[in-house]
Amino acid sequence: MKKRVIASLLALPLAVPAVHAQDNAVRISGFGSGALTWTNTDRAEFGRPNQASGADKHVTTGVDSNLGLQADAPLNSWLSATAQGLVRKDAEDDFGAELTLAFAKAKLSDEFSVRVGRMGLPIFMISDYRNVGYANTFLRPPTEMYSQVVFNHLDGVDGTWQHAYGDTNLTAQLGVGRSKADLAGGLTMKGDNVTVLNLVAEHGPLTMRIGRADTKISIDNSTTVNGLLNGLRAAGSGYRFAQLNQLADDLQLHRKKASFTSAGIGLDWNDIIVQSEYAKRKIDGYANDTTSWYAMAGYRVGKFLPYYLHSSLKIDSAVANTVPGACPAGYPAACAPTLAALSNGVNRLKVSGVGQGEQETDSIGVRWDFYRSVALKAQVDRVRPQNGTGLLIAPQPGFRGPVTVGAVSLDFVF
Repeated sequence: MKKRVIASLLALPLAVPAVHAQDNAVRISGFGSGALTWTNTDRAEFGRPNQASGADKHVTTGVDSNLGLQADAPLNSWLSATAQGLVRKDAEDDFGAELTLAFAKAKLSDEFSVRVGRMGLPIFMISDYRNVGYANTFLRPPTEMYSQVVFNHLDGVDGTWQHAYGDTNLTAQLGVGRSKADLAGGLTMKGDNVTVLNLVAEHGPLTMRIGRADTKISIDNSTTVNGLLNGLRAAGSGYRFAQLNQLADDLQLHRKKASFTSAGIGLDWNDIIVQSEYAKRKIDGYANDTTSWYAMAGYRVGKFLPYYLHSSLKIDSAVANTVPGACPAGYPAACAPTLAALSNGVNRLKVSGVGQGEQETDSIGVRWDFYRSVALKAQVDRVRPQNGTGLLIAPQPGFRGPVTVGAVSLDFVF
C-alpha cells in the first residue's frame, strides 16, 4: 500500500494511466470519492470549508464526495498542456463543475520549468492533491487548517526549480498572479497581486516544507457587511463619533493586506505515518488573524492504516470594537439603540464567514487498501466549537456543540 500511495502522490496531477500508449498522445486520468457523512445533531450542520450546507442527522453524499478528470497533452519534448475539472459541492447547495487547472508548462532545463495559466495555489502541504482522497491518509483535510484560505488556484505564472544535493531533493516554487473564490451566500473574494513562495525538502521518508503567500484581498458584494459599514459611517457623522468612521475603514475588506505563512512535515517510515502543519493568517479588515495547526499519526497493519488526528483553530486578534457603550446626555433617543445594534453587528463579524471562529477536533479513522487504486476509509470526528459555534454551518440559536461526525468514503484513482 505504501508504494501505491506514494505513486499516487507523485503521479497526480501528472496523470496516472493513459488511454494511449504513445508518448505524445493526450493522457486522461481521474480521481474521485463516493462518501456518506452524518452527525449526531439537527441543530447545526458540518461541512467542508466554504460549503453552503453540510451534514446533520440525515446521511448526505454532498460533504465528502467529488469526481475529477484531468487531461495532459505533451506538445513536444519541452512543452505540454494540462487541464483538470472537478465536480463537488462547494459554495452552492448543489453539485457543480469547476475548472481547477488549465496551464501550459515549458521545461526550460532538467531543473527549471515555467507554467502559465491556472495552477493550484501551493500554500498547504497537500495543495496539489487535497481534493484527491486516495492520495491522503485522512478522509478529509482538517477543516481548522484548510478553512483559513479559500483560494484554490492561481491565475498567473510560476516557476519551479528542483535540485538534488546528495540524497536530499530541494524544490523551490515562486508564483505571481491573482485568484478569486465564490463564497457561500453569493459572495466573491478576490485576491490581487498574489505572490506565493513554496520550499520543499525531501530526504528519504522525510518531507519538510515552508510557504508564504501575500495578496491584496477584497470582498465587496456583502450586503450585510456593507450595510453595517454604512451604518457606522452614518452614526459617526450624525452623532459626531469620529471613531465610528475609522472603525468602518478598519473593518472594510477592500484591497487589504493579507498573508498566510505555513510550515509542514511528513514522515512515511516503515509502517509509521506522521503528518503535521502549522499556519498563521494575518488580514487587515474584519477577517480575524488566526493560528491553525494539526498533527496526525498512523501505523500500517497489513492493508489497514488506523490513524489519529487532532486539529485546532484559534483567533489571535480582530479589529477592536470601538462603538461607544452609551450616548452623552442630551443626545436623541434613537442614539442608544443605534449604537447597540451597531456594536452587536461588529461583534458578529468576528464569527461570521468562511474560516471565522475557533474550533478543535479529535478524529480517529482507518484506511483499508483492499484493491488496486481503491481505498475504503471510515472516520469519526468529535468537533468542539470554542467561544461560539466554531465553523459549523447554520447553527440554531443557543447551540454550542460539541458535534460527533461520522463518514465512510470509497476513494479511487483511474
